Amino acid sequence: MKDALGYEGSNVVVTGTASGMGAQVARILTELGARVTALDIKDTEVPVERQISIDLRDRAAIDEAAARIDGPIESLFSCAGLPGPPFSEIDTIVVNFVGARHLIESLVPKMANPSSIGVISSAGGIGWEQQLPTLMELLALNSFEEQREWLVAHEETWGYSGYLWSKYALDAWVGWRGADLIKKGIRLNATNPGPTETPMMPAFHDLAGKEIIEMAIGPIDRYSTAEEQAWPIVLLNSARMSYVSGTVLWTDGGFSGATATGKHSGIG
Repeated sequence: MKDALGYEGSNVVVTGTASGMGAQVARILTELGARVTALDIKDTEVPVERQISIDLRDRAAIDEAAARIDGPIESLFSCAGLPGPPFSEIDTIVVNFVGARHLIESLVPKMANPSSIGVISSAGGIGWEQQLPTLMELLALNSFEEQREWLVAHEETWGYSGYLWSKYALDAWVGWRGADLIKKGIRLNATNPGPTETPMMPAFHDLAGKEIIEMAIGPIDRYSTAEEQAWPIVLLNSARMSYVSGTVLWTDGGFSGATATGKHSGIG
């Protein structure tokens, strides 16, 4: 079967294309024959059809970028993100969740029926269900400004790690919002990658320590590559996954399953 994933000739949008997982997603989709619009604050080296600059901290910049994207969009990949320090905690959670959410919602009216949205979250989002009562306060707010104001007012809740809280919020939002979008023929899903060799990894090592990061490596006992994380979200957004919606795919080398069953003891 040629073009088994169904991307050839399709109109797709990818954020975070300058490096890491987003760059690999854009590369794979280009090789599969998709017409890729790449969004990032920096340029990508992937030979995409079109590049648009975007700053996910800035609502006006998001609105301007979204207005320049033509529909119908068959598939949207939200891969942009910050690791936390050296970036501020508020910028991290705004880029990873508030800005990403605002861009997606701005493009929903341009999505085809059927179509798909895939979000790269993180295995750091494990345990988001325990945070759900507080997360629902944030999810219930519609505008970029309201969400940012809530975060500023509740910094004691999430300020210990804007990165982790952004991933809690993404995982919760996918299940919550996915229930609405599927009625429009739009599938919303996410992946939760484990530790991955990307340009952000040194920042994680500096912040938490290499040993702590490696405790989140699953029984596979190695970091993943950016390409190994790109393929699952490409598959998840493809036409072959037409009955999968509102869910999170753990791409963590067995970390979540081993943790839940008491078999996780870290790398080595």
